[in-house]
Amino acid sequence: MKAVIYVLTILSLLCSTLTQAGLINIVPQSVEAEAWTILDPQSGQVIAEHNSHVQRAPASMTKMMVAYIAFKEIEAGRLSKDEIITATPVVNMVQWDESQMYLKPTETISVDQLLAGLIVMSANDAAVTLAERISGSVPAFVQRMNKEAQALGMKDTHFSNPAGITMDDHFSSAYDMALLGQAVTKQTPEYLHYSVMPSFSYNQRFHRATNLALKTDPSVDGLKTGFTRAAGYNLTLTAHRPTGDLNAPERRLIVVVMGAKSAVKRAEVAQTLLNLAYTYTRNEVVVKEKQTIADIPVVKSTLKMFKVTANQPKLVTTSLYNQTYAIDLQTYDKVNQRVMLNTGNGTIQQIDPLTETNTRAEVQVKENQIIAPIAKVMQLATVQVYQNNVLINTLHLDQNVQVEEANIFQKVMMWFSSLFSSNASKATVYPIQL
Repeated sequence: MKAVIYVLTILSLLCSTLTQAGLINIVPQSVEAEAWTILDPQSGQVIAEHNSHVQRAPASMTKMMVAYIAFKEIEAGRLSKDEIITATPVVNMVQWDESQMYLKPTETISVDQLLAGLIVMSANDAAVTLAERISGSVPAFVQRMNKEAQALGMKDTHFSNPAGITMDDHFSSAYDMALLGQAVTKQTPEYLHYSVMPSFSYNQRFHRATNLALKTDPSVDGLKTGFTRAAGYNLTLTAHRPTGDLNAPERRLIVVVMGAKSAVKRAEVAQTLLNLAYTYTRNEVVVKEKQTIADIPVVKSTLKMFKVTANQPKLVTTSLYNQTYAIDLQTYDKVNQRVMLNTGNGTIQQIDPLTETNTRAEVQVKENQIIAPIAKVMQLATVQVYQNNVLINTLHLDQNVQVEEANIFQKVMMWFSSLFSSNASKATVYPIQL
């Protein structure tokens, strides 16, 4: 009977290996949450996921979008953290059993305090007050929320209110919340100044941050919790840790857990997924900053070749787990951060992360030539990265191409020179060594 159970377990693990997306395969049943995803925002790659595109109630994780818009308004100069806002009757729409700062109409409060109340206290009255201030009304702000979600590629999302109140047409997904977290950490990183706060007080009301991972992991600095009866316990978690790599000295990861059974469980699951991803994946620099990967011929210009380079380093996330068996999170050694694997020989084997990966990159030029004059952003090449001969990421190299057309005299000289040259210029691709 034990042999039959063992065979069924192995088959389950192998099926998980075949059906799971991402770089690392984790047995879904071993993760105590309804939906989850791990995203590397540097590469944009999903490390592991389950039900990550299933539409679910995001609850107060919705407020990440409110804050994201608010910080964009601050950056644009249309809002200031020092601005004093007078609360309006809009705060009366918040019910007695909702998280709130207990704002009253005509009460004055700064944008800075509203942001802290929004992110740390998860205050619904802060959400509607900011919404009304930014867009003039809550419905207009909700339209803005959906417009921003669309721009970020959040295809599983539709917002109907800024607070995260449960409604039939208010939904998102673990993957979309990770995309929003990625946008927040990259575009509006000041958010993290608030989400790392352990507590916040307003009008003698003290509120301790509900992101329990802040207490146990100093690398954690956000992002947002959420809970309703319909949603369960949700958490979008992020951390940044040193890598020891001079080309990419710090690495940030984002984990989203939806539908956990308790606040303790959502933090525990999210942190375990986070640690697992840090241990068994890493980022590798594929294209260095200003590295030339191709030369493209230029026509009608004195410039003969246009160099295809990267404005900033291009990274890829690779797996450091080389087993065919999916990972059982229930047997993961949280102290030593190691996968403990039963391969069927009667002993539990510790699986250490790889120190080297079998990766290669292929450059594909998208333009055979550039015709002057031209002044626009162009996708000149892609770099396809393979690990163990499996495509894991495609990097797009876009450049601002500014090439002037040659004048008449220069064109005559170029024509004269071409009489003595029979070879037409072709694009040159330079191999990338990983």
